[in-house]
Amino acid sequence: MSKLYIVPTPIGNLKDMTERAIETLRECDLVAAEDTRHTLKLMNYFDIKTQLISYHKFNEKMRSEEIINEIVMNDKNVAIVTDAGTPCISDPGYEIVKAAREKGIEVIGLAGASAGIIALSIAGINTEQFAFYGFLPRKKSEIDCEFKKIKQNTIKTFVIYESPKRIIKLIENVKEHMPNAILCVCKELTKLHENSFYGNVDTVIEKLKNHEDVERGEYVVVGYNNDYEEVESSAKIGVGIHGIIFDKLIQKEYSLKEAVNEIVEEGIATKNDAYKASLEVKKYIESFQ
Repeated sequence: MSKLYIVPTPIGNLKDMTERAIETLRECDLVAAEDTRHTLKLMNYFDIKTQLISYHKFNEKMRSEEIINEIVMNDKNVAIVTDAGTPCISDPGYEIVKAAREKGIEVIGLAGASAGIIALSIAGINTEQFAFYGFLPRKKSEIDCEFKKIKQNTIKTFVIYESPKRIIKLIENVKEHMPNAILCVCKELTKLHENSFYGNVDTVIEKLKNHEDVERGEYVVVGYNNDYEEVESSAKIGVGIHGIIFDKLIQKEYSLKEAVNEIVEEGIATKNDAYKASLEVKKYIESFQ
């Protein structure tokens, strides 16, 4: 049986198109594109003559069935691309991958550009764990609900996508909900006028408002929630990490290492925070010996 290929495309710089991606698009029988006009420019640049069909969020379910039939019944290899970056990541692709998996079709993913990963790599913010939220909703009530989730998440680092017209409003919402957050706001990644704005919320807002081209280019926001510990202790568990460690030492007769491991497994705190708290508990205990 033929295969379904998930092919990333450049997010701005055409030199980021890999040789394997070009070869795959040339050798496939069909290329399903989010916007055929946009993808045609890319294919013309690399002299790719493969047949193009549309595959976007408005026809995703219907087109998925058609493409699956082409793979199963007509033995055609099909590549999925979006306008920029990796399909399925805040872009169409999920429906057809799910359908392919259910039909036993092999799905091959190629390495390539992803705005979120690139932003994380240059942000200077802890990437040991991160939560990806993509584009947030537009209604104020829904945005507030999303930020409540972000704030209460035990994973402190978060990634959000935003359009140029709404970026300042987004950062103002971050300030409202997480006033102590550290941010790196990345603009026009891989392009000629790539820029990034790093610092606390107030600093980043000021930099954005003073940037003359703030309403041009797509944005990726990488943030670190410094308000997490207060929320976690008061809203979710009622006591601090130190108290939980003491409880496990006394009630369960755990070692410090066992207590730290269980706290991390239970999602109460990150490994770094739990370990730091355990050292402080150890120091406190030793002061009485």
